[in-house]
Amino acid sequence: MQLIDLVNYASRWLHISTAIVLVGGMVFIRFVLNPNAEQLPPSEHDRLRELVTAGWRKFVRAGILLFLLTGFYNYIAVAAPKHHGDGLYHALMGTKIILAFGVFFLAEALVGRSAAFARLREQRKMWLMVLILVAFVIVAISSVLRVRGVAV
Repeated sequence: MQLIDLVNYASRWLHISTAIVLVGGMVFIRFVLNPNAEQLPPSEHDRLRELVTAGWRKFVRAGILLFLLTGFYNYIAVAAPKHHGDGLYHALMGTKIILAFGVFFLAEALVGRSAAFARLREQRKMWLMVLILVAFVIVAISSVLRVRGVAV
């Protein structure tokens, strides 16, 4: 095994691991933490939300950075050379990348502090659900690309 193979495996592992952590975290927050936190008195609920968001913000930002680094490496250095001229592969990959940028934007808006996105954060329950659904679409596209393999 060559060093480049180790780098390729590590990049793929890091990309998938990041997805597991972030998507799992979103599912936990949306379906476990938030419904239980809503039972708290409003002042305690608000304080808990502030604390959780401050901690989660670090994961979201680090995850976006890791996704960008590993995703573009995996595409440019590993996948694109194998799929030269494969229009369907590149169309699906392009769709996946565009959806991912939408997820990055929405995730940052939900954990950020910008007043411009305060209304969006007021509807975090709905937007977390949107994030989860789009993340599952991205995983589905990734699965198709992986199982489909290289077109002959």
